[in-house]
Amino acid sequence: MFDQVLGLPAHPLVVHFAVVLTPMLVAVAVAYALVPRWRAATAWAVTLLSIAAPVAVFAAWQSGQSLKAARFATAGGELGQRISAHEAHAVPLLLSAAGLGSVSLVLVYASRGDRFGRPGTAVLSALTVVLAAVTAYYVFLAGDSGARAVWEL
Repeated sequence: MFDQVLGLPAHPLVVHFAVVLTPMLVAVAVAYALVPRWRAATAWAVTLLSIAAPVAVFAAWQSGQSLKAARFATAGGELGQRISAHEAHAVPLLLSAAGLGSVSLVLVYASRGDRFGRPGTAVLSALTVVLAAVTAYYVFLAGDSGARAVWEL
């Protein structure tokens, strides 16, 4: 399923969804958490991106596993090290994106009708910002290491 798209390796195609949607989730979630007057206008974007970004990261991870098994299973030397460095960021990125998506969804739910009160919403907002920073860090590391693995041959 995550191997090819129209005869091309899926990973270079699928990864673009993760590279675009994850930073968008980071930005919109932070805006939602820190600027309450924007919440009504951005709730739909936070909700959609909270679901789409982790799914895109998961698809990128799985397609990367397929690409490695199909074409780079025996890669050694410098290329093997670069692939391993890139691969090492996949699970932390997936976990942080899923965490950010989950907490962002809870924040949207909590801020609608002030369900958890101000202290609860403030804690969720702070957690959202922290998870957004972690997610941004890992999406940068994954993207940078992937680009270096491909372009610094």
